[in-house]
Amino acid sequence: MKVLGLVFRGKFVEGLRELYAARRLLLEGVLAPLQNPRTFAELLRTTYQQDWVVYAKRPFGSTEHVLHYLGRYTHRVAISSHRLLSLEDHRVTFRWRDSRHHNKQRRMTLSAHEFLRRFLLHVLPIGFVRIRYFGLFAHRRRKELLPLCLKMLAVSAPTGTAPPSLPSGSPTWICPICGGPMKVVERLTRR
Repeated sequence: MKVLGLVFRGKFVEGLRELYAARRLLLEGVLAPLQNPRTFAELLRTTYQQDWVVYAKRPFGSTEHVLHYLGRYTHRVAISSHRLLSLEDHRVTFRWRDSRHHNKQRRMTLSAHEFLRRFLLHVLPIGFVRIRYFGLFAHRRRKELLPLCLKMLAVSAPTGTAPPSLPSGSPTWICPICGGPMKVVERLTRR
């Protein structure tokens, strides 16, 4: 890891030098003194006075491993049903993994009130979402940016078999599994 820190620091500082020489660094406000070449050179010199620590995990085995890893954080609730063991006398008993002792399975019993308090710490406030799209996939600009990117990459939009046209008055939603029409049973509002 020490070698990785040295290499990363060298590449990072070299990148800063190139951006500074091309006048592509925005140096305003508290960074305004760095517009002076001597001050900027002094800043770069100080970067070599301490070690840079770079943390890198081993790579995942495949894309499937990445999806499973991310899925644990984006599509799960705080505790799954199979870990709940009992609810008796307003006390909840559940299983948990003790990471300090080699992920050994342990049992914990809490009052129902305390269990709910801890569970609700994992519920996002109204208006927050677990998965955020950014860059090309940001909801606000996706309609305009994706076609532009595809055009710039000279890639045509994905074409597939068009769904069969439905007579007017029929549902607009088609089941992706069976291809049959879907009907609205209930509409849920934010509240």
